[in-house]
Amino acid sequence: MPGGLRHMATLLLIDDDPELLSDRVRHVFPAPAHRVEIAQTGAEGLERVAAACPDVILLDLRLPDQSGLDILRQLRRFDARIPVVMVTVARSSESAIEAMRHGAYDYLLKPIDLQKLDRVISEALKVSRLMREPAVVAETPPDAELPGEAIIGCCPGMQEAYKAIGRVADQTFPVLITGESGTGKELVARAIYQHGPRAQAPFLALNCAAIPEQLLESELFGHEKGAFTGADRRRIGKFEQCHGGTIFLDEIGDMPLVTQSKILRLLQEQAFERVGGNETIQTDVRLVAATHRDLKAWSDEGKFRPDLYYRVGVFTIHLPPLRQRGEDLPMLVQHYLRRYSRELGREVREVAPETLERLRSYPWPGNIRELQSVLKQAVLQASGAVLLPAFLPEPLHRPNDAITVPPEDEVPEMETFVVRQRIASDVRDLYAVTHRQVDGLLLPRVLEFTGGSQQQAALLLGIARQTLRMKLRDLGLAALPQSEAEQNESAANNLPAQPR
Repeated sequence: MPGGLRHMATLLLIDDDPELLSDRVRHVFPAPAHRVEIAQTGAEGLERVAAACPDVILLDLRLPDQSGLDILRQLRRFDARIPVVMVTVARSSESAIEAMRHGAYDYLLKPIDLQKLDRVISEALKVSRLMREPAVVAETPPDAELPGEAIIGCCPGMQEAYKAIGRVADQTFPVLITGESGTGKELVARAIYQHGPRAQAPFLALNCAAIPEQLLESELFGHEKGAFTGADRRRIGKFEQCHGGTIFLDEIGDMPLVTQSKILRLLQEQAFERVGGNETIQTDVRLVAATHRDLKAWSDEGKFRPDLYYRVGVFTIHLPPLRQRGEDLPMLVQHYLRRYSRELGREVREVAPETLERLRSYPWPGNIRELQSVLKQAVLQASGAVLLPAFLPEPLHRPNDAITVPPEDEVPEMETFVVRQRIASDVRDLYAVTHRQVDGLLLPRVLEFTGGSQQQAALLLGIARQTLRMKLRDLGLAALPQSEAEQNESAANNLPAQPR
């Protein structure tokens, strides 16, 4: 939550022998940002939850008065949005897996590994925040800090998005949110969830581009023991875990074709099988998906199933890029300036006219996410109440006239021809197409220069290694050789090296 309204995260531990575990939890999640409460019986835990909802619950499977599974069922009836992490000493974990089937967020084995505790509870706290923190729609910047993240803007494109959220929130069919990266697609997905009939049920978000292909299907649908190397126990997937709720699949356009076929069946029948299993699992989830890609073009090229495209695209909400939002920019700057000033303990209240002009003239390829990053850096650099151009990071620090475009006769003839041809065809994705062509020229040359080292290439390009891999895959260049060191690193992490 924004700085002035950020609340202390409360973790409730329901365990009849909590001493060692509570010490570990307090060590990883210390005060004052976190508060750890303890209940030694199931009845006491239920009383504490009724008095004040915690952000996350750690629940032992074995309690003196009731079983952990019984407590979980009662907690789910009380508020299904509270992430419950099961804790068990049983190595077989069958009871914990059964708990996952009934909506537990995850389970941990005693003695608990601190690294895993940190990861699981941190993710659960984020999920809890996403479900409870309102995604507020504000056509004008509010006078006071909002209790949540705001979707701000009054340009025609955003007005259409607001209307679409209102039309579709009460329905149950899939929704597809389109727009460039960083335009706020997850916020729109949360607004649909929070204004709909499943607002009291779980909401889980998954980025399909951030999970390796070989793991994505297991993450979504789960797997049976022995389904593949390393599958030493049954895993419950998100679609089974989120029964009755809403799943947000970000970057669905990056999902492998094989997984797309299972998603199609799930949308048609609300049924699926775990990886390596033959038991049909019934579920009831609403799917909200998002992508920065043109799925129609991708389906025409065979990169996305046309039947799935027509299924997920029953209702589409498009978010315009920041550079096309006109007077929304000053409103957004005002909102984030207030937010980051409070978060970072600064007193920046105004934006100098020349600073605003620099912000207006910048193309914002990273959209709202990039604007947030720029303003946070600027507020950190600022001294005084006015945001001056000198506080802006590169490349906005330079005068506008320093950013020049070469004359047309200095631009390679082929690139000029392609741009002219695309403009003449009245396309709506010229920016993305041009970037793709630049990537096709640039990335192979950078990799050649680095001797095939994707790590060095990513550093040279100034992008994340995962982003580089995704771009190479999109261009059909995923088979470019890795360096020997990276092949060794892949082998050490049990990841398949890219083929030569």
